[in-house]
Amino acid sequence: METHINSVYLSVVSLCGVRLLTFVAELNDIEVWAANIGNAHLESCTQEKAHIIAGPEFGNQQGHTLVIRKASHGLKSSGLRWHERLSDVLPDVQFISSKAERNIWVRNCGDHCEHIAVCVDDLLIASKDPSSIIKTLCDEHEFKLKGAGAVSVHLGC
Repeated sequence: METHINSVYLSVVSLCGVRLLTFVAELNDIEVWAANIGNAHLESCTQEKAHIIAGPEFGNQQGHTLVIRKASHGLKSSGLRWHERLSDVLPDVQFISSKAERNIWVRNCGDHCEHIAVCVDDLLIASKDPSSIIKTLCDEHEFKLKGAGAVSVHLGC
């Protein structure tokens, strides 16, 4: 059976996109922060039918069949489900996907634009106040962001 391309999708910003984002931020005196979304795939629900047989670590549920509802790294569609989840959240905070690159999100702030570049579960945020974006994603959308702060190197760039 052949795997459909949409079931193994991962959102990955291009190297050129990362470079452009940091260049534009530098030109406009905008801070660039990075953050990692902890357990990102578990933030979304799977559409695959998956289950496990509970082992001794599940106590009195040992031997029961447990249905997996959350996407996890072992499932083919987890990357797509996570991308769909993030694509639902970012418009709620007025970000729109760039027409030039789908994995760069833009928000017009009047005198400047803010950007978020997405590489699976790693975010590169260009903003005059990146901590407010981090706070919104954590408080309102309950993402568990790790390592948020000013960036000097991002994904090897």
